[in-house]
Amino acid sequence: MLIIFIATLFGLGSSFTATDNLGQIQEALGYRPQAINTFVSLHSIWNFFGRIFSRFPSEILLMKYKIPRPLMLTLALILASFGYLFIVFPSLVTLGLQLPLCVTIISKLFRLKHYVLLLNFSQLMSPLASYILNVKITGALYDKEAMKELARLGLQRIKGQPLTCIGTQCYKLSFTILTAVTLFAALGSLVLVMRTLKFYRSDIYKKFRDNAEEVVKAEEK
Repeated sequence: MLIIFIATLFGLGSSFTATDNLGQIQEALGYRPQAINTFVSLHSIWNFFGRIFSRFPSEILLMKYKIPRPLMLTLALILASFGYLFIVFPSLVTLGLQLPLCVTIISKLFRLKHYVLLLNFSQLMSPLASYILNVKITGALYDKEAMKELARLGLQRIKGQPLTCIGTQCYKLSFTILTAVTLFAALGSLVLVMRTLKFYRSDIYKKFRDNAEEVVKAEEK
């Protein structure tokens, strides 16, 4: 479970951080407000499709080829880390992939006895990581670059006025850090793949089929 927490803490935290800063990223790169709104809307659409349809390919790959679900999570994290390197396209569908996969992995590995507790604890990692990565790291580095830009222009910050940074340097270091922590989460997820490989290659639905058959036989009697 600790490995899932690490993947959630760093993987989802990085994705939420990137998502929260989409508008400012576009602004820093000089896009018009209309283009910014369009891009954010497209991101939300892809996020929706990721959440809805991510379970279907993972279920097909599991049933047909016995490919573990944690491997799908690992691939989503690696895809996200490559996206961070482009800065402009930070997460797209990968955020939508990570959320349902984490939920499904927890339910399959730990069953339903402590599912609610483990799920809530896992989801607690996301806002915690988002706060650390978004506010303490990305936000602080953005403000630092914005202050440097004001200094180069010979201006001083007016109290209460929000800082605005223009240029690729605004998020360069931030997304380098996000890439590193996401790759770390992917590495942790890969460890989970190795540890659960035997479990996923077994017939994980056998118990449910047996229970269903017993119910059918009982009804026939």
